[in-house]
Parts: sequence; structure tokens; C-alpha cells
Amino acid sequence: MDSFDLQKLAQRTRSMREAGVALIVASGLLAVFLFIPLAPQKLPPSPITVATSTAPNAFAQVPLEAKAAIVYDLATKQVLYAKNADAQLPLASLTKLLTVYAALSELSPNTPITIPADVTHLDAPHAFNAGQTFSLADLARLTLTASLNDGAAAISEATAARENRTQAQMLAGAAAALDLAQTYAVNGNGLDVSTALSGGYGSAANLAVLAGALVNKAPTIAAATTQSSAQAVSEGGTAFSVKNTDPMVGSIPNILLSKTGYTDLAGGNLALVFDVGLGHPIAVVVLGSSLKARFTDGTALVAATLAHFAGVSSL
Repeated sequence: MDSFDLQKLAQRTRSMREAGVALIVASGLLAVFLFIPLAPQKLPPSPITVATSTAPNAFAQVPLEAKAAIVYDLATKQVLYAKNADAQLPLASLTKLLTVYAALSELSPNTPITIPADVTHLDAPHAFNAGQTFSLADLARLTLTASLNDGAAAISEATAARENRTQAQMLAGAAAALDLAQTYAVNGNGLDVSTALSGGYGSAANLAVLAGALVNKAPTIAAATTQSSAQAVSEGGTAFSVKNTDPMVGSIPNILLSKTGYTDLAGGNLALVFDVGLGHPIAVVVLGSSLKARFTDGTALVAATLAHFAGVSSL
């Protein structure tokens, strides 16, 4: 074979080798596309959708004179409305709710409570004479319904004596048991101690919890505060009938508790618990209103609450 033929053979071999290499490379690339998944294409992130409520706000236009207020759902532990709800303000006679709760936490409802002489000289409202004796339950019903200062003082003194503590210590213990961080009292009736010191302080949020706790602990005593009057007979046979200090109790549906309060330092206060459904209690508390506006404030918040659960802006 001459050199020319060898050259042609070498060229043909080279060509065949190059063709083979090209075929192998092509096959490899095909395998890559066939057996290795393609990387997913990155898409721009979807916008986050925030769910918003379309229900009307029944509390949006509620006019209040009160410095602080709350509407608190005792069943779900949710705040439905709040205005300065954690502000610590004078409680006036709302302090009596703490006094009665503290007493029932320590004493049986049948415990006899005798009216001591020192409480009969307290400011009105008062109703008792020294030496008269009532069961704790009866004295509590009369005291809360008519906001009796002598009755609250008698209950507070008896409870503190049983615990061997001062009244302030006894009341502080009851507040601590309910985790009422803004609440404390120096006496059991809430009367102003001086022109600068109230008998009790607390927040609207704390008082909502306290009112609900008292309804749970003593529903029959709380129920007495929802009537136009309350009656009881002392152990000596003296009959008592006292009027409710809240004139609006008959206008609130399914009311479970009502308590008023008023002093120069506190202004007008009001605490209510009512049911918006079977076993669904709501607490409404108004602090720092006026003597009359505490009731219009309370009525407005009750109406707004009913509208809220009806899903409308107002009734």
C-alpha cells in the first residue's frame, strides 16, 4: 500500500474516530436531558393575603363620658371594647365587690356577721344598728344591692379578723388570688379616706374579671343586685328592704350582676354582667364618669355589645 493510500486510510480513521466521539458526546448530552430533572423555574412569590373582617364595628361611634371603660367577654376571655382599660382609678363602691368576694373565699355563706358599733357612723347609704346579726349571704345581698357602707365595713372587719390580718392585707390577698394587678383597697366600702386618697383603686379590666368571678362564686348573691330591691331578716327578726342604686337594672336583658359606685374622687362608676346567650356572660365596666352619665355610658355599651353579636353597627 503506497503512502497515498495510507494517508487516505489515516484520514478515514480520524474521521470515523471524530464521528464516534461526537456520537458519544451527543449521547451523553441526551442522557443528561432525559434522566436528570430540570431545575424548577423560580417564580415571583405570591402576594400574602391578610384576612380582614367585614363585620361592622358596633363600638366605633359609642360616645362615653367615662375616663375608662371595657366590654369583656368572660366566656372567651376577649376584650370587645376598651378605653384606658388598664388605667388605675378610684373605685368608690365597686370596692364592695372585692370585699364580698374576699369574704366568700374565706367564710361560709351562713357565717353570722354582727354589725359592730364603729361602722354605724359611716356615711350613707347605711341601714343597720350595732349588734344586729345577719348571715353573710343575706348581709352581702343587702350591701351590694343598696351599696351599704356599714354592711361592707362589717363584712370586711369580720373577714379580716378571721384571717388575723388587717383589712388592707385581707383585700390585697383576694385581689392577688384573681391576679388583679391594678387593684388594691384600704377599706372594705370604698369611701374616700381623704380628699386625696380613695378607699380602693383598680382598673376597668380588673373589675371586669372581678365581677365575673363573683357571679361564678355566688350567683344568687349577684342575682339580688339585678332586682329593684332586696329583702332580708336579721337573726333578731328585724325585716329589711333596700332599694337598688342602679335604676337601669330592669332594662338590661339577662342581667346577672349590677354594682354602682360614686365618690368625689372616683366620679361615677358602674359594673355590669349580663348574658348575650346561654352561658355567655359579658362584663361592662365604666370608671370615672359622672353621677348620671355612668348609666348612659353603661346603656350605650350594652346596646353596642348586643349589636356586635347581632352583626350590625347599631340596634
